[in-house]
Amino acid sequence: MKRFKAAVIGGSGYGAGEIIRRLLIHPEVELIRVASIDYVGEPLSAAHPNLEGLSDRVFENIPPEEAAKDADVVLLGLPHTVSAKFVPRLIGTGAKIVDLSGDFRLDDVKAYEHYYGIEHPCPELLDRAVYGLPELNRERIANGDLIASPGCFATATELGMLPLAKAGLLSGSVRTIAVTGSSGSGAAPKLGTHHPIRAQNLKTYKPLSHQHVPEIVETLGHAGAKDFALHFAPVSAPLTRGIFASTFVTVPASVTEEQIADAYQETYQDEPFVRVPAKRLPEVAAVSGSNYIEVGYQYGPACGDERTVMCFSAIDNLIKGGAGQAVQSMNIVLGLDETLSLRDAGGFP
Repeated sequence: MKRFKAAVIGGSGYGAGEIIRRLLIHPEVELIRVASIDYVGEPLSAAHPNLEGLSDRVFENIPPEEAAKDADVVLLGLPHTVSAKFVPRLIGTGAKIVDLSGDFRLDDVKAYEHYYGIEHPCPELLDRAVYGLPELNRERIANGDLIASPGCFATATELGMLPLAKAGLLSGSVRTIAVTGSSGSGAAPKLGTHHPIRAQNLKTYKPLSHQHVPEIVETLGHAGAKDFALHFAPVSAPLTRGIFASTFVTVPASVTEEQIADAYQETYQDEPFVRVPAKRLPEVAAVSGSNYIEVGYQYGPACGDERTVMCFSAIDNLIKGGAGQAVQSMNIVLGLDETLSLRDAGGFP
């Protein structure tokens, strides 16, 4: 039986390494090409040692149009602000596009320019892009040709609160603290991700100004949140991979615990990669190395006419927060079972 063909552009980073790994074990999709400006002419294992002996592909420094030749789908592992220069050259090649950068996630071009610091190179394509969160946009993804895969913090935070947004229980000011591992900063070494510093440290960065804030606000607004504002503090932690997000949501005191439980059950009962653990307290170790997300909540006591509900979520930032979710959207856009090459449970501890 004929297999779909996939190309990866920007193939030397951590996220791209996970995409390549998933494609090499995919039963319905063949990896035909990996483009990169690094490791040119070298085997994929030069950047991704875990792929040693698993592929005869090499990194090629070629134009995007050539990378997309004969491909049914192209997955972009390029940095923010770079993808937007490549996508217009890929439109019209006939290949579906799944972009892991933030360049096509936002509806509001002014928000993009504020948070990413440049004028958008092709704002006319923003309306064409579909936000690649399967748990919210599965049908739109299936009919799209340019999929903007969500950010890692955004995925964790959105899915933690999505049941409340859908139930009409998410409004007003919300506060999130999300702890992340060093791989989210990319493969290029930086002082902040240097192991001797990171391994013994906790620190916040971009508090109240992280680029995933408008993405989360837009997405949950589309899902049903009203007059929603997010105050977000990311925390750099001594982990290599994983995100744990804790969000404080205020709801009317009249909201019952059964309503909260029903909202999570209704939203996620048929979702293949969302788990609500029995104790309702997710753990990063439970999802590390996998495309699963664990979500949970804590129902708080009333204080006057309000009460606090805490929403928790845990993901592997490189997989459900990046490459795995992109492959999930790729499966959907190609009309395949969305779980293909993604069902493994990861590793514990």
